[in-house]
Amino acid sequence: METFELIGLYEAGKRDFQGTDLVGAKLSDATLDSANLSKVNLSKADLHKAILIRANLREAILIRADLHEAILIGANLSGADLNVADLSLADLSLADLSRADLIGADLIGAVLRAANLNGANLNGANLNGADLSWACLRGASVSDEQLASVWSLTGATMPDGTKHKDLEPQDTVFSPFYLSA
Repeated sequence: METFELIGLYEAGKRDFQGTDLVGAKLSDATLDSANLSKVNLSKADLHKAILIRANLREAILIRADLHEAILIGANLSGADLNVADLSLADLSLADLSRADLIGADLIGAVLRAANLNGANLNGANLNGADLSWACLRGASVSDEQLASVWSLTGATMPDGTKHKDLEPQDTVFSPFYLSA
């Protein structure tokens, strides 16, 4: 299916595109809220700044896809293949990424608040500056070094099932630069 066909069908009210082949599709800035894109092949697709709120991308193939600054709030990406995908600055709040394959994915500055990453494979993923507040990482493949680079783990469930211990006020570093004159 050609990109213009997909957009035209979506604008006409169609929401089910399950299993469609969209390799290399140019969908930057597209709005596909609540679309069924499960098992769709979006390898190398340009989804930069796409709006995919509550979209169903279960088991979708998004290898090397550009999802930079995409909005995927509440999206279902369970079992999706996101190897080497660019998800930098993407908003994946409340998204289901359980069992997703994110090997080598770029998640720099991504927002994953309350996201489900249960059993996700994050080996080699760049999590620098990512917000994993309240995320579930139970059973996820992720290193301590990767987790040390995130912006926030407040309330997160760690891979071993424990809750992240946030710093207590007495544990924080005092800085005189915050004092007013």
